[in-house]
Amino acid sequence: MPIPKKLLSRKEEITQDFFTLLEKHIDDVLKGRTNTMYHIKDFAALLFIHPAHFSNTIKLTTGYSPCHFAEQRVLEEAKRMLSETDKAINEISYQLTFNEPTNFTKFFKSFEGVTPRQFRKQLLENT
Repeated sequence: MPIPKKLLSRKEEITQDFFTLLEKHIDDVLKGRTNTMYHIKDFAALLFIHPAHFSNTIKLTTGYSPCHFAEQRVLEEAKRMLSETDKAINEISYQLTFNEPTNFTKFFKSFEGVTPRQFRKQLLENT
C-alpha cells in the first residue's frame, strides 16, 4: 500500500512518483501505446522539475541514478520476453524501443555478459 504523500518528504515523493511513472511507461511500451523510451528529461518534465534536480534527488534517495532503474526494467522485460515467448530477438528489440536489433544486443550483453541469443540458448539447455 502506498504511503500517503503528506507523510513523505519531497525527495521521497519525487522518487515514488518516478517509480510509478516508470512502471506506467514500461507498460505503455509493452502494450504498444508508445514506441519511444523516455529519457531523464521526460520524467523530470512530467514531474515539473529540472532534470538535474530530478536526477540528483533519485540518486540521493536510492543511491542509483534514474537511468539505472530504467535500464534494469528494460532488462527485466527483455529477459522475461526471451524466456517466456518465442518472439524473434529483433521483434523484442523493436518492441522495447531499440532502433536497431544490434543496439539491443549490445545493451543486453553489457548487462548480462551474453547476447540475447546466447541467453535464450542457455535457458533451453537448462530446462
